[in-house]
Amino acid sequence: MSSQIRLTRAYNQAKRIQFTNQDKFILFSDCHRGDGSFADDFANNRNIYVHALNQYYKNGFQYIELGDGDELWENLFFKDILEANKNVFLLLRKFYLQNKLHMIWGNHDMVYQNPNFVKKNFAEYFDTTAGKKLPLMPDLKFNEAIVLENSETGQELFLTHGHQADFFNYVGWKFNRFFVRILWKPLQVWGIKDPTSPAKNYLESIKVERRIKKWIADNGNKITIVGHTHRPHFPKPNENLLNFFNDGSCVHPRNITGIEIENGKISLVKWLIDTNNDGVLQIVKEYIETPVDLISYKSL
Repeated sequence: MSSQIRLTRAYNQAKRIQFTNQDKFILFSDCHRGDGSFADDFANNRNIYVHALNQYYKNGFQYIELGDGDELWENLFFKDILEANKNVFLLLRKFYLQNKLHMIWGNHDMVYQNPNFVKKNFAEYFDTTAGKKLPLMPDLKFNEAIVLENSETGQELFLTHGHQADFFNYVGWKFNRFFVRILWKPLQVWGIKDPTSPAKNYLESIKVERRIKKWIADNGNKITIVGHTHRPHFPKPNENLLNFFNDGSCVHPRNITGIEIENGKISLVKWLIDTNNDGVLQIVKEYIETPVDLISYKSL
């Protein structure tokens, strides 16, 4: 099965969500939440991520995670990830309780294809203060893709992880997972990166993006937002480019990137630690690409 067929299947089987220009979404991907060890890439940005999510929750945003939220290649057991990031999952639970949490699986958390695995791990957690198990997100569902449908304009936004365009990380994910667990995780502690990952291999990421862009061109230039390569991308509507977006990742050095959809506009943002004029450290949001009207992105 080719990457084009895999992407088409993901689109056809996607969860569909109606929205209006009054709705607000934040899209993050590739958090790679780990166990807090030296090999945990998310640990350095956890505080930035938590602060950003708190701000989005307070401001009425819906949260969409475009895959690879949890690092289940390097880590054998989800419970280790939960224990290291309990504050993160309790924050996600707040979105869940308001029906504002939408999750997509990627190659590093592809086991979430199995609803039994999801239910087993997300149904409840042990609260040390209460001394008993409490509900976490018992009916949480993961999807391969989501299509946002604007009921005011009829415009569609296709959201998926993007590994459908990466044979070894889609079809051969179990093989890759084995080698990451056995070989690359120990080497990562010493600073050696996995060369098979498109996030760490420039040439591989170019190939993956080229295949996704071909699918976009062959399907009416539909707005398509992915992650996977960790490379933020935001086309300008007046440059006659394909409507290919990438929200980046949450494991950049010292910052996280994401895509906001608000008031019928789309933007690319970065959250980072900075200092104010008094030298006090603070977490701030910056626009990498300022808001652009979604309706200005035309079909072919």
